[in-house]
Amino acid sequence: MKKADYIWMDGEMRRWEDCTVHVMSHALHYGSSVFEGIRVYETPDGPAIFRLEDHIKRLFRSARMYRLEIPYDAETLCEACCAAVRDNKLTAGYIRPLVFRGAGSVGVTARDMPIHTMIAAFPWGTYLGEDALTKGVDVAVSSWNRLAPNTIPPGMKAGGNYLSSILIGYEAKDRGVAEGIGLGTDGLLSEGSGENLFLIEDDVIRTPPGAASILKGITRDTVIKLLADMGHNVIEQTMPREALYTADEIFFTGTAVEVTPVKMVDGFDVGTGDYPLTRKVQDGFFGLFSGQTKDTHGWLRHVGS
Repeated sequence: MKKADYIWMDGEMRRWEDCTVHVMSHALHYGSSVFEGIRVYETPDGPAIFRLEDHIKRLFRSARMYRLEIPYDAETLCEACCAAVRDNKLTAGYIRPLVFRGAGSVGVTARDMPIHTMIAAFPWGTYLGEDALTKGVDVAVSSWNRLAPNTIPPGMKAGGNYLSSILIGYEAKDRGVAEGIGLGTDGLLSEGSGENLFLIEDDVIRTPPGAASILKGITRDTVIKLLADMGHNVIEQTMPREALYTADEIFFTGTAVEVTPVKMVDGFDVGTGDYPLTRKVQDGFFGLFSGQTKDTHGWLRHVGS
């Protein structure tokens, strides 16, 4: 990761090196944080933040679940994201808003800790490798299941949830592949360590539903809407593991991975190695930033000078 010059923290812009927290912070001990990952894209009209308002709305929803009272309104945080991009002179990159409990009581359920809010913006390229978007990635089904229903809510983007993702991701790397796919406790398809999953078979497009222990990703929602605009229906449906081995195309979606094809699962080649519908989705998605795809949904927030 390339660092930037400034981070917005607790209402003011500070130098990157000055944004520190106490080792007794509740979030460090118990994972009591919520966050977002947001992309900034270079466009013909300057840098634009993709679906900023939707990301900040989800941040507030996640915070509400964990009784984290954010001391700012949504528009203040949106403006702070824009300021972080401008002050760090970014034309493209990644924004990380984070809300967390600071130092105070060491009790698990204590509520007397300060709530900190920070927004970092910095340069960031492709997530799964420079060739991932064009050549696709190899993946493996993980031995680690995704979160069970009614334990930790997987639909919230909370720091502690990603301990599951760490286990899935590390195991994948140990097996020599780019990413892992987690199954739910029912043995049905869920998601990757930080990506949603789409499968195409006989021109039918399917994705696991919200009840499959997934985070309903904003890029996932974007792709479903773009496909609808193209005349394609996406079915949200539970699927067995073997659907991975008979699919004609598979792709990941997420802020980090954007739209990344999967070329091999557990040693099985995916389809014939061509990704015609995945390429169509990629063209529609990246066309939002080049101007090839019209932003009819109002997804781009231009940062300005």
